[in-house]
Amino acid sequence: MVFNKLVELGRVGYIAYGPDSGKLCAIVNIIDQNRAHVDGPQIKRQSINFKELHLTSFVIPNVAYGCRNGTLMKKWTAEKIDEKWAETTWAKKIANKALRAKLGDFDRFKLMKAKQYRNRLINLEFGKIRKESKKAPPKKRRVNKVPHLK
Repeated sequence: MVFNKLVELGRVGYIAYGPDSGKLCAIVNIIDQNRAHVDGPQIKRQSINFKELHLTSFVIPNVAYGCRNGTLMKKWTAEKIDEKWAETTWAKKIANKALRAKLGDFDRFKLMKAKQYRNRLINLEFGKIRKESKKAPPKKRRVNKVPHLK
């Protein structure tokens, strides 16, 4: 199947645009092909357009149609959605981006110097490996003999 993140009740989404951008929510009701009711620990229940919502791979099972906030929160904590989200590379990239946005001039300078030092170490090791490979004799090639057809 091409699509594995379907719009369904209990699907966890990441709000990408609007006043609640950057927060997680769960779909509790599908209004039509463009909108759904969402609810979550950080947001109030509201209608949101699917264009503003990025679906994640997490689904809260057995979410009833239009379930209450308390019921959803119990299932949210039982499924440990926040912990699972924090482990994803998507969440880590967002956290790194926020961290880099907070860096000052001196912190950016220190980061630049640390990268230069790391790259020098990598290049030194690569140079040693390349030098050793030039000293080694070339490997003999095997010739594949094709049997002649009679």
